[in-house]
Amino acid sequence: MATVNPFRALRPLPGRAAEVSAVPYDVVNSVEAAALAKDNPFSFLRVSRPEIELPESTDLSSPEVYQQAALSFGRLTSTAPLVMEDDASFYLYRLVMDEREQTGLVACCSIDEYDRDIILKHEFTRKDKEDDRTRHILTLRAQTGPVFLVYRALAAINQLMKQIKKSEALFDFTAADGVRHSIWRVPNDRNDDFIEGFAAVANLYIADGHHRAKSASRAREELQAANAGHTGSEEYNFFQGVIFPDDQVKILPYNRVVKDLNGLTPEEFLERIREHFILWKLSFDPDELRKSFGPSYAIRAARLPAPGERGDYSMYFGGRWYGLTLNRETTKPLSAIDRLDVSVLQQKLLAPILGIEDVRTDKRIDFVGGSRGTAELERLVNEGQAAVAFALYETSLDELMSVADIGEVMPPKSTWFEPKLRDGLLSHLI
Repeated sequence: MATVNPFRALRPLPGRAAEVSAVPYDVVNSVEAAALAKDNPFSFLRVSRPEIELPESTDLSSPEVYQQAALSFGRLTSTAPLVMEDDASFYLYRLVMDEREQTGLVACCSIDEYDRDIILKHEFTRKDKEDDRTRHILTLRAQTGPVFLVYRALAAINQLMKQIKKSEALFDFTAADGVRHSIWRVPNDRNDDFIEGFAAVANLYIADGHHRAKSASRAREELQAANAGHTGSEEYNFFQGVIFPDDQVKILPYNRVVKDLNGLTPEEFLERIREHFILWKLSFDPDELRKSFGPSYAIRAARLPAPGERGDYSMYFGGRWYGLTLNRETTKPLSAIDRLDVSVLQQKLLAPILGIEDVRTDKRIDFVGGSRGTAELERLVNEGQAAVAFALYETSLDELMSVADIGEVMPPKSTWFEPKLRDGLLSHLI
């Protein structure tokens, strides 16, 4: 079963929600955060990326950064203003992007269940990023951004959400990127309905926000050690999440760009690819397709430039798009992880041909996710910032959950979730 708890949220007044809310701290760098917060003294980026208030030379791990986060948090609380709810509540959070809608329950989840892998993960975390958010949580004594979780959808929970959404939303605004954000406060007399509904959910899965969850766990360890009267019911034993049904969530492609050809000439590079892949030039001209590749490839290759189905790849190289698919002579992997498209590309092309052995550390590879799409891949190659780009078919949520179910992790940079949850709308004080 999945434990969900209501909580007393610290939140902006409804008329200030759009002004206060901000993109997640980890999707922008310091320069981008400063640009987004410019001319908006109430942007929550001043709390989540506090270095934008300090000189550019400031060490991002220095105590001054976290002290500034606390100052900015206090200023927002008094001037935005942020207000504390009188009662512990659940909330619904709806996101609408490109006419696609997803609604999740905002709740506090059990850190015990996270530590015991009842809440399942699919990514490794980096200690430096853990260190940063743990210090941020402990300095503010608050979790200011939610973890994005999913569960296998249940009709009973969906029906509960539909009923709540008939009432007036607490927040309802469209952000600058065109994504609509709506939040409803669940009446307290419906809290037990959601608690009982999620008691029928076997597992929660972290989709996005692994570092937030791990940092909450580490912060709990420190606070528990310092609390001689620890009971297990303190707020620091729980982390804030938004929990979405899997049938409403979509994973977007996470594409790759590589800066050079690992010493190969263009001709050698294309020849090496043909060792494991069928390679063809993508074209909209049906006569050219039939003449060059026969009728079986005409329909597939006409879907430009993004791959049209799992197992296909698109590659931008030398000013044009190519299609790639494994040839019949190449043994197809059987394990849940190895047969993922990102794994096949890594094992059959990126590592053996381009020399990219570890995508976490190799500076020659970069990643393009979300709605930036294939146009961004073309731009990076055309401007000389990359030598070649690969567009992948999106990983499915079922693939992600299957990997998490067996206690494994997804390959790095294999999932991109969009739209993103906003920071600062609901904070959980610990």
